[in-house]
Amino acid sequence: MVRIILCGCQGKMGHVIESCVAERGDCEIVAGFDIVKEPAKPYPVYTDFSDCKEEADVIVDFSNPASLDGLIAYATGHQLPLVIATTGYSEEQTKKIHEAATKVPVFFSFNMSLGVNLLAELAKKAAAFLGDQFDIEIVEKHHNRKVDAPSGTALMLADEICSVLPEPHTYMYDRHSVRRKREKTEIGISSVRGGTIVGEHEIIFAGRDEIIELKHTAMSREIFAVGALNGAVYMAGVKEPRIYTMADLL
Repeated sequence: MVRIILCGCQGKMGHVIESCVAERGDCEIVAGFDIVKEPAKPYPVYTDFSDCKEEADVIVDFSNPASLDGLIAYATGHQLPLVIATTGYSEEQTKKIHEAATKVPVFFSFNMSLGVNLLAELAKKAAAFLGDQFDIEIVEKHHNRKVDAPSGTALMLADEICSVLPEPHTYMYDRHSVRRKREKTEIGISSVRGGTIVGEHEIIFAGRDEIIELKHTAMSREIFAVGALNGAVYMAGVKEPRIYTMADLL
């Protein structure tokens, strides 16, 4: 039985993680971290990382970028593998995550969905095949409470596509601010925020007289919880410090 410390246990994803754990027989939550203790949980909840005394095998983080420093300090101090599923990190914070991975194993993905990671692989194959003959645009849609834009997943998809293109590309986030024709070496990334959209990512390859579209739609948050828990069970048996991704899990 894999023992999990859940960071962000009082949030929406924390509740989803709890529900998924209740249906599994390979893991359990032994403690939680959050900025608030209430409502009560069937496990102890701490607002300060240093107060936690429970033994665990791995930490799962679905919290907020503001918690990163304390999270890393606790994980490295106790030599616990980390599964980081929080999004919205700055470039500096992402560097801290990679630095932490030199001390403890870190499972880090901008999206824990199996389908999204398959989408990334399909997009890479399409980009490698189409080369510079098609313009590439990414459209991402999320609920009206999401504060970061573009989504980390959209940036991950763009990065994966760029890794196979024959020449460097730049990202264009805001076309209305620049009045000029589209450059061949750019990838447009557009964000939509509204309602209760869980998550939708579409990659458009627009060529001469033909369009190819790849799309993933998340119907519930459970797909992200399942991916994170699968990552936690996998990471509980990992010892080598480095960054691990969904590719390692698969």
